[in-house]
Amino acid sequence: MLPASMRLRSVLLASAAVLVSIPAVAQTSQQDPLPPVTIDAPQQKRAAAARPPRSSATSTRAPRRPVAATPQTAQAPSVPGSLTVATAQQALREIQQTPGGVALVTADAWKYSTVGNTIKDILDYVPGVFAQPKWGDDTRLSIRGSSLSRNFHLRGVQLYMDGIPINTSDGYGDFQEIDPTAYKYVEVYKGGNALRFGANSLGGAINFVTPTGRDPFPNGVSLDAGAFGYRRLQASAGGVNGPWDGYITASTQAAEGFRDHSDGHSTRVSGNVGYQFSPDFETRFYLNANDVRQRIPGSVTKDSALNTPTLAATGNLTGDQQRNIDTVRLANKTTIRFDNTTVDFGVFGVDRHLMHPIFQYLDYRYNDYGGFTKVTDDRNIGGFRNVFVAGVNVINGRIDNQQFANVGGQKGALLSSSVDSSKNTLVYAEDSFYFLPTVAAVAGTQFLYATRDRRDRYLSDGDQSGSTSFSLWSPKGGLLWNIDPTWQAYANVSRSAEVPSFGESSSGPGIPSIPFTSIQPQRATTYEIGTRGKRPDLTWELTGYRAEIKDELLCLYSAFGNCNVTNADRTIHQGIEAGLGVAVLKNLFVQGDGPDKLWLNLAYTLNDFRFDNDAVYGNNILPGAPRHYLRTELLYKHPNGFYVGPNLEWVPESYYVDSANTLKTEPYAIWGLKAGVDNGGTYSGYIEARNIANKTYIASASIIDRATPTSPLFEPGSGRAVYAGVKARW
Repeated sequence: MLPASMRLRSVLLASAAVLVSIPAVAQTSQQDPLPPVTIDAPQQKRAAAARPPRSSATSTRAPRRPVAATPQTAQAPSVPGSLTVATAQQALREIQQTPGGVALVTADAWKYSTVGNTIKDILDYVPGVFAQPKWGDDTRLSIRGSSLSRNFHLRGVQLYMDGIPINTSDGYGDFQEIDPTAYKYVEVYKGGNALRFGANSLGGAINFVTPTGRDPFPNGVSLDAGAFGYRRLQASAGGVNGPWDGYITASTQAAEGFRDHSDGHSTRVSGNVGYQFSPDFETRFYLNANDVRQRIPGSVTKDSALNTPTLAATGNLTGDQQRNIDTVRLANKTTIRFDNTTVDFGVFGVDRHLMHPIFQYLDYRYNDYGGFTKVTDDRNIGGFRNVFVAGVNVINGRIDNQQFANVGGQKGALLSSSVDSSKNTLVYAEDSFYFLPTVAAVAGTQFLYATRDRRDRYLSDGDQSGSTSFSLWSPKGGLLWNIDPTWQAYANVSRSAEVPSFGESSSGPGIPSIPFTSIQPQRATTYEIGTRGKRPDLTWELTGYRAEIKDELLCLYSAFGNCNVTNADRTIHQGIEAGLGVAVLKNLFVQGDGPDKLWLNLAYTLNDFRFDNDAVYGNNILPGAPRHYLRTELLYKHPNGFYVGPNLEWVPESYYVDSANTLKTEPYAIWGLKAGVDNGGTYSGYIEARNIANKTYIASASIIDRATPTSPLFEPGSGRAVYAGVKARW
């Protein structure tokens, strides 16, 4: 078998060969702004029944890329849009039919004005999301308190790439396959609001969407470099030839890392080829491939994190701990549009190899596959608008699981071996009935049938084989009120259910032995109310929610510093998500229709997560997330594309890292500054300074049941850093 790097290089060359056969439409190279994104969806061949006007209220995140006011804009050739992949504005229209917390983040928010290295750079200004890098591309992500028990990898949020699952079939996720340079927008569905996507977890779903050859100016190249040996080269190419279109993007990056033993490098490729049989019938094939090599510095004590933040954990050095991943993902999506109905269907397959020397050498091979069908019907019934969405998702997979002794980062003796199989069938439906022209009643439900089966092949330590199955309903109801074309209010009640992965179990000296087959699914009922909107110089979101959870998957036992996850009894997650974008000053130096502005962007999250009369922990606060989290920036924007301004990240209160509430992190505030030029034309550039005061702080923390001052749970944040980048697009 070829080495992983050679296999990935072959994939890249083959993909490039396919795209070379699709000549690109000639693109202009003038340095003028990109044309505005089309707001209306592609017209149907037959006129649909009259419908009440749709709201144009937008998500909280304000456009952060300045747009020039020059009247002579460089227009891309007129090319019919893709049917399988919505534009950002089309996706925004659809996501805003959700009566709850959602957000759509366009690439302008991170791709052209920041180093855009991790998922944190994408989601920084989405309230309700707590994303903190640990090392390399790995990040601790929590939405509304999801995944608090996961000290490694991810659970509680379902990740998708162009609608293709990134999470494994048993539910765990990873961030090393996320390439922030590859996407044109990212959709965030919080909690039960992800029902339209077929998801049903407490944290919701995130979908990363790549461009197509039909998007304006698909060609580009960028170079970024900066602190701690960071460098990245990215390039993309695409175009249209009659009914065909194609797009490919690739990036290669490397970094020495802020901490010892945190160096890594990666190569990532994403591409797609589409064919339009007619304006109402399109199919598209997807490729995604990743080659990631990353060393792990490890969690350390609080004292070490605050006083010697660059040091790695001793065990990580002696064991040369790493997380290395090779992935190839293939998929197809086909869309057919009728008078009032759109049908999407497709299939996918993922081959993933995890090579992961930690306390043992984990050698896992994942093969996930499945398919999906989704029907969207938007019509008038008896003079009332009605939007009906229904679908079926099938996600199955197999893990060839082997664990060896870790001998200095190499395989030693075999210590365990099993084949783990997961099957998941999800059926969902949601209906929005506009009983008034501007008010919709929304009702929906999801049914999940899932199985987990383990076949133990090692047997020297006993037979760990077992199987379990789950049948779970998750209903939802709500109201959506389009107060005016720029302002929405909403409320909903939803259920969510999460099936445990193979990683959930409890065992060890002095710990009750609870096999994975005994772990119950996590269920939650969430109540939510809020508002969102956009005016010419004002965008906002304000959402309050309360989730009452039964059998939350939490760390209630520990051994040797490792968390053992099982079910809590009852817990409560509640909070406030507030976002604001506002022009605090205008016409400072430039008057007229395109004035300069001083723009404030703010995202604030209040978290109140606690046990609910637990037999052991009473009403203690759940560990792992800050009570208050604020991210804000103040940018001066000139109509010629120049921008400059400071930003702040603030955690004003420390938070607990153990369920017994005995050990906390430390509060912190770090600030940065960025400046650049981007008028929407061919060239752009930026320079960004982070943590200018070189503050030592704890960026994220693992959790445990009962901590001591020497518990190695803390991940120090990076020190002062400066990054710069230049980009071209045409």
